[in-house]
Parts: sequence; structure tokens; C-alpha cells
Amino acid sequence: MSKENENSGEKQQITEKEPIAAISTPIGEGGIAVIRVSGKEAMEKVDHIFEGGPLAEQESHTVHYGKIVNEGGRVVDEVMATVFRNPRSYTGEDTVEISCHGGVLVTQAVLETVLSAGIRSAEPGEFTERAFLNGKMELSQAEAVADLIHAKSQKAVDAAHQQLEGDLGEHIEQFRQNIIDAKAMVELELDFIEEDVEFADYEELEKLLTDLDREIEDLLATYETGRLVKHGVRTVFIGQPNAGKSTLLNTLVGKDRAIVTEIAGTTRDTIEADWSYEGLLFQLTDTAGIRDTNDQIEQEGVKRSQQALDKADVVVYLKDLSQPLERKEREKIGQYQKRAGDTPFVLVGTKKDIESGDREERMEFDLKISALEGERIEDFKKLLKERALENKHYDASSLLVTSSRHRDALQKAQDHVQSALQALHDGMTGDFLSIDLRAALNELGTITGEISNEDVLDSIFSRFCIGK
Repeated sequence: MSKENENSGEKQQITEKEPIAAISTPIGEGGIAVIRVSGKEAMEKVDHIFEGGPLAEQESHTVHYGKIVNEGGRVVDEVMATVFRNPRSYTGEDTVEISCHGGVLVTQAVLETVLSAGIRSAEPGEFTERAFLNGKMELSQAEAVADLIHAKSQKAVDAAHQQLEGDLGEHIEQFRQNIIDAKAMVELELDFIEEDVEFADYEELEKLLTDLDREIEDLLATYETGRLVKHGVRTVFIGQPNAGKSTLLNTLVGKDRAIVTEIAGTTRDTIEADWSYEGLLFQLTDTAGIRDTNDQIEQEGVKRSQQALDKADVVVYLKDLSQPLERKEREKIGQYQKRAGDTPFVLVGTKKDIESGDREERMEFDLKISALEGERIEDFKKLLKERALENKHYDASSLLVTSSRHRDALQKAQDHVQSALQALHDGMTGDFLSIDLRAALNELGTITGEISNEDVLDSIFSRFCIGK
């Protein structure tokens, strides 16, 4: 929920639309399922199928026992109905949440009975969209709801909670206020341009815009970390056949996700698995062993391995220590390290427990492990996290930009602020500055939803699950 004070006494402008309903808990067997109903006359319509006292006459935030009955008078289920009156509900509308038994069939039967009372099925994200439209939260907070639902790691949960609390919105609002102050300085002077009167303090204006440019840049710099936190670190294991890639993946995830044999070329395709370490999600990819082969299927596997390498956030090259390091493989390692570019590249020796005594071709490894014996696996985990977040500042209190939509809007806003600064340095008239400042203001407004269009809203809320 937003940080607004609902008990402040201020009357909120609530627009109640036709009532909608959906199951808001996961489909499956459970103790309780919740069906949410929200909209105009939601309580009156539910009263048509609810035996247990008229909900329309009850106070907000009260719970009532009763039964859901169908048109034929047959009891569908015993339920508890919770009443939320506008504006003190998730959507800001009159809302009823029906808690029924959690079986698949009974939950569906209750929903169908609710829909028969003249209530339509909710679209994906429609409850949260109504919350946004009714001012219960700004747009970046609404997007954080979906992020929270889909979070796969603790750090992703923390980042979503922070955005849901309105921290990003507060930063954007401060940026907008700075731009409004700059516009006021410029446009006041424009109003008196014929009198040749200067009202703007150009040194103060330059400092304001320079500080704003830097602050936007600082926030933009968090995006790469935010992306890793939200979506996970794409970690690709590469190396020759039988280097221990599949064994390492299985060891990390704690189960036999990949087939392991002594036969070279067992892995023919990329295999993916999610693994979390200290709250950070890693998307592990086990690739086909990289070697020259005439096998058409294995060739395709090698091709996909190289494609995975190009998309990686961390590349881990595994070298079998039980085999001598030949010149050809040494060259391959150099080629892949060069291909990785700025992407962190980790060189790991595997099968340390049966390491060859051949020391002719020595190479400096970041770490030597034995996945089969569990030797130095904990050190590998720490190294992987360290390399994934190298040159990236992050702690639990850091505000992160996790959305590419927000990043793009911030980048465009910064471009306009820089254009305004350049115009100021070039001695251009205030009307040119004003155009860029107004454009920057609009870009920032798209993040919080102060400026939005139907296509953007449809795109955002269509990614939500039904019932939220």
C-alpha cells in the first residue's frame, strides 16, 4: 500500500466501476481459498448468493460467517465474508473477500456462483489497476506488486518491498519538483521578455540542473544491480566434454537436474536451473561440451552453448584437472575470455581429488574444486556471488531501479536535463530550456503514472496474475 494516510479525513476521489471477481489465491488444494469481489454494488450483488445477514449493511473491516447458495438454493460452501468499504480497501472500491474451503472444485464452484450474481470475471491485474486509478498507489508501486508476487529470491523480495513502500516514487517526485522549480525560474522571465527583465539566477539554475543530472545518473547506475536482483544472475558453465559442468550444477541445486555419465558429449543441449545463494538468484546454465564434432545434434548443442555465453552475466569455464592442459584448450580459454569482454569470467579447475601430476602446462585458476567430493564448493559459491556483483554497490538499504521501463524513462529525462544545461551554456533563450524541462517532467511522470496512456497501462497490468 502507499504511504498515504487514509485516516487524515481527506475525501478521496473514488470511481467505482462494474463489479469484478476472481480467485486471489493459487489454484490447488489448500485449507482456504480467497475470492475477491470489488466494484460498484459489490456487497449488494454478493448478498444475492450469501446467507448470513446482509453484507451491504455491515461496517467496513468486519468478518461474517455464512453460506454461498446457488440459484436452486443448494449450499455450495460454508464461507467467511470480509467487508471492506471504500475507500478503505485495496482497490479503493467496495470490496468483499470470500474465504472458502481450498479445494479446486469447491473454489471454482463458489466463483461460478459469484459470477452468476451479475459480476464479471476480472482481467489480469485489474484489481491493482483500479487501485492505481483510485489513487491508492502510484504506478511504480503497482508494478512492485507484480514484482513481489514473482520474486524468486530474498533480495528480489526486498527490492519489491522497497518500491512498494514508495521509495522510488519519492525520489522521482523530488526530481520532478526540482524541474518544476527550474521551469518556474525560466518561465517567469519569459512572461516579461518584452520588458527585457531578468528574473532567473543563472548560476542557481545551472547548479540545480547539474545536481539533478548527477542524481538521476546515480539512480540509473543501480539498474544493472537491480536487473540481477530481479531476474537473477545468468551464470553459464562452459568447458570441454566431461569437465564436470553437469556435476557442479547438480551439486549446487541439490538434485540430479542434469544427466551425468563418463561418456563425453552426454549433454547435447543447454540445461537450466535456478539456485539461490545468500538471497541472490542465479540462473545456472549447463552447456554442451565445446569441441569439434561431426555429430549434427552435438554441433547444435555447441552452437547453443555459444549463444548462452553471449547472454551471460557470469561465465564459468571448467577445466578437468585430471587431464593435461593442451595448447588447443589453452587457446580456447583465451578466446572465450576475450569473447566474454566485460562479463566476469571465472576459471575453475574441477576434479581436484584426482588432479593430474602433469605440471608442464600450468595455468592460474581462480579456484580448484571437486564437485563430486564437495571440496571447496562453499568457496566457489562465495566467489560466484562476489564476481556477479563486482563493481556493483548493493546493500539491503540501497534503492534499486529494477524495471527497464523505469530505466528508459530516467534516461530520457536525463537527456532532456542535459540538453537544457547545454542550452543554458550556449546562451539560448529560456523558451528552448523550457521545452526540454517540460519533456523531462513528462518522462518522470510516466514512472509514477502522473502521465500515462491506456496502452502503457494495458501492457503493465496484463503481466499480472488474475486475482491481483
